[in-house]
Amino acid sequence: MTSTLYKSLFILSALSFCVSQTSNQDLHLPKPTDEEENSIYRKLAPVNVDFAFRIYKNLISRAPDRNIFISPVSISMSLAMLSLGARSTTRTQLLEGLGFNLTETSDLEIHQGFQNLIHLFNNSDTGLEMNMANALFLDSQLEFMETFMTEVKHYYSVEVFSTDFKNSTRAKKQVNDFVKNKTLGKVDQLFKELDRETMLILINYIFFKGSWAKPFNPNDTKMQKFYTSKNISVDVLMMFQSRSNKHLFDEELSCTVVQLEYSGNATAFFILPDEGKMDQVVAALKRDTLSRWSHLLQDRSVNLYIPKFCISEFYDLEDVLRDMGMTDVFTRQADLSGITKEASVKLSEVLHKAVLSIDEEGMEAAAGTALSIRVKSYRPVIKFDRPFLFVVFDHFTWSSLFLGKIVNPHTSAST
Repeated sequence: MTSTLYKSLFILSALSFCVSQTSNQDLHLPKPTDEEENSIYRKLAPVNVDFAFRIYKNLISRAPDRNIFISPVSISMSLAMLSLGARSTTRTQLLEGLGFNLTETSDLEIHQGFQNLIHLFNNSDTGLEMNMANALFLDSQLEFMETFMTEVKHYYSVEVFSTDFKNSTRAKKQVNDFVKNKTLGKVDQLFKELDRETMLILINYIFFKGSWAKPFNPNDTKMQKFYTSKNISVDVLMMFQSRSNKHLFDEELSCTVVQLEYSGNATAFFILPDEGKMDQVVAALKRDTLSRWSHLLQDRSVNLYIPKFCISEFYDLEDVLRDMGMTDVFTRQADLSGITKEASVKLSEVLHKAVLSIDEEGMEAAAGTALSIRVKSYRPVIKFDRPFLFVVFDHFTWSSLFLGKIVNPHTSAST
């Protein structure tokens, strides 16, 4: 019996601390005007936000009792890059899985939209440290399609590296060292093993460092209880501030929302479901919900407690993406003929690594409890001492940068 040898293609979406570079090659491809760029990205942004909440909810449903932390925009950009080399049904599934209506939005608009997003991330002077970039490791023995190479460099500013995957030990070290360097050591030994049949590894990485517009005083941080469930608690360092912050209680969803601003255009929403209402709140998260909260939030005095923590999460997203309609790319039906003339190519893994640190000064990313009001206090008390959700949103790019769920500030898990 004969068998077909399938080459493996990996996608890594690494979120952590990094320093990135972009390519400025003149590839003579269509360049939109500033007005066109603005229009193109505004068309792309809501699709990216909708995809963000779909993949977020899928991950939560698979592991309701674990921490979740992802950078959806990093994942969607990686898959959009791959679609440049996909053909027929494989291409359609990738782009429709990302949420694009292909009768209304052309491939050119999609890739120009992501191109503009990278430009906005890397060139915005907003008081935030934020960079995004992409890298491609290619099998040195294979011939890749010139059109794919040209377009992926043009639209996604990719750094390209030639790699001898037959020497899997050396190739693994090359890729791991690159990721470790770009994430300042936060993502180490990403690949424990690397298949000799690997032909391509595509990487997207994002760096974000935000400082709170109203920092917490470290002298007010004290050890307190965080309840992972009704009867189980862990000791955590709990930050505190007593001042004016935007917040509200959503009676419809039974949750408390606190908005903390960064110095710049980014905003963090911290969401505290009432006891037993976590699933209800997660199900309701969408663009319209964030928009409604933004209009209803009021800046009022509050005693606010938020845990100080650092988490690291790692995902293999194949099953999640299959649920979202991206099936062929993982099978023998995959048509990635736009990448290489090699006939037997399929996607092997989509890996996503995310690292987050929240402290008194702000948040670094490399990608609750009910409202309590104490009669003796002049200010309402909002204390995040049980599982909660958070969203980091960038006004400048209209992007959901990071989505998270904290069940236990002390644990990190992998799938």
